[in-house]
Amino acid sequence: MKKFRKYFELIVLGLAVMLILTGCAQNSSAVNTPPSGGFYGWIYNWIGQPLQNIMLRCSELIGGANGAGWAIILMTFIVRMVLLPLMLNQQKKSTLQQEKMTRVQPQMQLIQKTMKRKDLNQDQQMTLANWQRELYSKNNLSMTGGMGCLPLIIQFPIMIGIYQAVMYSKTLANSNFFGISLSSRSIPVTIAATLFAFIQSYLSTVGVPKQQKKQMQSMLLMNPIMTMFISMSVSGSVALYWAAGNLFSVIQQIIVTFIITPKVKRNVDEELKNKPIKEIVTQAGIDELLSQNTKQTAANPKTQKMHEDLRNRNQGKQHKH
Repeated sequence: MKKFRKYFELIVLGLAVMLILTGCAQNSSAVNTPPSGGFYGWIYNWIGQPLQNIMLRCSELIGGANGAGWAIILMTFIVRMVLLPLMLNQQKKSTLQQEKMTRVQPQMQLIQKTMKRKDLNQDQQMTLANWQRELYSKNNLSMTGGMGCLPLIIQFPIMIGIYQAVMYSKTLANSNFFGISLSSRSIPVTIAATLFAFIQSYLSTVGVPKQQKKQMQSMLLMNPIMTMFISMSVSGSVALYWAAGNLFSVIQQIIVTFIITPKVKRNVDEELKNKPIKEIVTQAGIDELLSQNTKQTAANPKTQKMHEDLRNRNQGKQHKH
């Protein structure tokens, strides 16, 4: 479920990136001309422009050559701080489901291994599916692993709004940050954004069982690679926003890995003392289910005759050779 959740997040993130880059392409001839209508125009009017005004005001208050860069970072942190309680609550629910899933994993493996058999009839497949549903329901597990769309949906327009706020402001888009020009693609900012993404991905695997960690290895590299691609496709000012967001993700992941996850594990251990995991599937039950094929074949005269005719034909072919 955790792997599925990660793929889901990356799909949503990919769609957001495509929309952002599409909007950028549509305005490439007039970089500092904001959209006036449609989906992008609505986001700019209600999210992008207000954020832009706040960032410009912050830049004036901070002052100096690096004021605009600090304003981008500050606004990114403020927005992420507003979303932080929602994100942490979602992470807590997801971690709780993952911990419970770990406890029912032996039963799940029995079901999954049996489902791969090619000799199962329809009744046996339905029985296994019912056992899986029962395993989830009686142990208070969600089929989606505690995954929710709300945090992702909320982040989606805000991410585009901050992008627009930076992109369509001459002051922000053409600023410098510690001598690094943010008006064009920036290798140093890209490296920083990618490094933060890698650290966040690594921290997400701390404390994860070895088997599960192996399954997450491809995802470990996916986030940094996507971050590098995005940061190299936009101006340094937008990449700076991306780097600041990834830095905040590192902080958020530290909270999840070292505070929330240990607490959830203790709570699950305490809960299971009073309400142990309910055993729905056993190896004996699987063996009995699979034995139905043999019993049905032996009890069916037509099936027996079919197998006997097949053996006779094979013996005839061997005599001919």
